[in-house]
Order: sequence, then structure tokens, then C-alpha cells
Amino acid sequence: MNYQQAYDKLEKYGQLHVLKYYEELSEQEKEELLTQIEQTDFEVLSLCEKKETLNPRGKIEPIAVMELPAIEAKKDEYTQIGLDAIRAGKVGAVLLAGGMGTRLGSDAPKGVYNIGLTKDVFIFQRLIENLLDVVHQADAWIPLYVMTSDKNHDTTVSFFQEKQYFGYNADYVTFFMQDMAPAADYSGKVYMEAKNKMSTSPNGNGGWFLSMMKWGVAEKMKQAGVEWLNVFAVDNVLQRIADPCFVGATIATNSAVGAKVVAKTAPDEKVGAMCLEDGKPSIVEYYDMTPELMAEKTKDGKPAYHFGVILNYLFRVKDLVEIVEKKLPLHIVEKKIPYLNEAGEPVKPEEPNGYKFEQLVLDMIHELDSCLPYEVVRKKEFAPIKNKTGVDSVESARELCKENGILL
Repeated sequence: MNYQQAYDKLEKYGQLHVLKYYEELSEQEKEELLTQIEQTDFEVLSLCEKKETLNPRGKIEPIAVMELPAIEAKKDEYTQIGLDAIRAGKVGAVLLAGGMGTRLGSDAPKGVYNIGLTKDVFIFQRLIENLLDVVHQADAWIPLYVMTSDKNHDTTVSFFQEKQYFGYNADYVTFFMQDMAPAADYSGKVYMEAKNKMSTSPNGNGGWFLSMMKWGVAEKMKQAGVEWLNVFAVDNVLQRIADPCFVGATIATNSAVGAKVVAKTAPDEKVGAMCLEDGKPSIVEYYDMTPELMAEKTKDGKPAYHFGVILNYLFRVKDLVEIVEKKLPLHIVEKKIPYLNEAGEPVKPEEPNGYKFEQLVLDMIHELDSCLPYEVVRKKEFAPIKNKTGVDSVESARELCKENGILL
């Protein structure tokens, strides 16, 4: 893209301020900015005007959950089905690791954060060790696809190489980058992160498969014969990945997607709850959980929305291909966005100052006709690290690791 083409595109979307410092830039910086303008979808910025009417929720109803006793009753059967699928090379894992450790006080990728007390124990290390448990159980390597972002890709790849993949077979690890979306002020004007770069953010946890396709990773996966993908978040250091019993239960029940869930600690806990929305599987986020929904009971008197998701899902690949052919809805999220002020000086805001645009995995699930919410033991599989201290923190995760016999 040349300067005139960039100018015309920006003028169309009312974003000409992006070129404010163009004449000050080096030739390389000019090229970087023009490339970013070419690759950016400015259409999303128009959603700021429709924020209040965007993505209305449908009718929310309870969904049946496969609870622990039902899983235990068929544990051996499900585990065997899952192991057979893993040994046949039909199961892959996707690690969503595009974020940074900002809330932990780190400028590095979240996965390189060290939670060890007497030795080094990195978040990435814990996840790989969990996956290795299944590799040893199945006596078969599981393809692992690691999604990074433009903010942490090189650091993440170098870290894995430096640590020799924590004992994982590097031939089975593939890195790809998440798509980015522009970040804007409240009026829909994109922020500048630097004089040669617009402010962007990863496009949410629903864009991962589209990013796999854009990077050619989906084709590689298809050639490897992978039929199921277990997608999981970077921050839960206890989760079981490619868990044979979970895989087997999803396959045995002919479910389009499996979703690991835990019993909530309170009706208003900040986790999304599995539900039906207009008769199709979905997730009602904690901020959409009304007092009426919190109080609702099932026929046997239990809370109707008692099971929260932990961002650990098993998708059928053939369904994912169909999902990305449709355009998933975009969600507007209020965030703190670093930017250049009028004087061209970098500012790190203390309070939210604009919007980021994200696709969410809940919309992928809502495209499907069936879902198996699969309960796991909370203390054994749910130790999220979102904060440095307090709830869902480094501290709480350390305690749960110790309870599970993991040496830190």
C-alpha cells in the first residue's frame, strides 16, 4: 500500500490523524505504518455508535450438565474412547497465550511468569507438564498449537526454545499469531501507540481458529489428521489438557463441543455460566447474570446456573471450519489503552479510556447444536492466575498447586 492509498482508506473511515507524524518517520517506520493501515479493519470502529444495541441476549434457560457422579460411573469407558482418539492422532491442543502479564506487574508474556517459591516454575511449564501427563498415559504425542500475539510472539518462541520446550517434543509444537484489532477512544478514533503504530489489541478468545487458518496452521493440522481441538487459556495452571475422559465423554455423547465446568463458589462469582440461549448452547457472562437468573432453581431445587466455564473446550474441527465461514459478532470492551497525547508523548492511563473489539468463544459455542458441560473437581483443575494477590491470583494458585502435591 502506498501513501495515497493509505490516505484514501483513512479518510473513508475518518481516521486521518493516523498520518499525523508520517513525515517524521524513517523509511522503515513509514513502511511499517502503511502495512498496518493496509491490514487493519476499520469497519469495527463504527460499532462504537451502536454499543448499546449490540449483541442482544436471547432467552436464557438452564442446560443439562454431566456431573461428577455420572462421569465416575463411566470413567473407564470414556477414558478408553479418549485414549483411542489420542493414539490415532485425532486430538490436538490449542494454547491461547496472546496476553501479557500486565496485571501481575510484568511486561513479559503471561506464560513466562514464574510462580515458583524454591525453584523456577513458569506458567508455561505447568501447562506443558499437565499435557505431558496425558502424553505418557497415552504413549503418544499430542500436537500443540500455541497462539501468540504481535506483542509477545518472538519472546514466547524464544522462551520455549531456551527452556527446550520443558521436555515436550518440539516437532509437535506450532506457533501462530492472533489477529489484532484497533483500539479506539470513546468516539471511535483509533489511538496511536507510537508515531508509526496504531494501538491494537488481540481480537478476543473467539478469533483463534480463524487465526490458525490465516497462518496455514489449520491446513497443517488437517494433514496431520486432527479431528478434535482442545482449546484452553494460559492462566489456569492446574487444568488437564487433552484429558482422555473428557475427550471420550464428548465423543461418546456425540456432542459438537465439550466444555469443562466447575461448581461456582457463589451465584455472583465472576465466571461465565453454561446455559441454553434461544434453545442453543451458550454462556451467560457474569456481568449479564441478573438477580433473577442467580435465584432461579432447577426442578430438584438446585441453582439453575451453578456451573461456571474455565475456558477449556473441545471442538470438532469440521464444525470450526463452518463457524469461521460465518462472521462471528464483535463485542466492545472498555479498557485502559496506552496512547500518544497531543504532544506526541506516551501516556499509560490509570482508568479505562476507550474500547477494544473482541470475538468471544461463547459465540462459537452458540453456533453449535449440542454441547456437553462436563464437571471437573474445582480444587484439582481450576487455579486461574489473573491477579498478583487475592482472588484468582498467584497466591491462590500456589496454594492449590501445593494441595495437589506440585512442588514449587
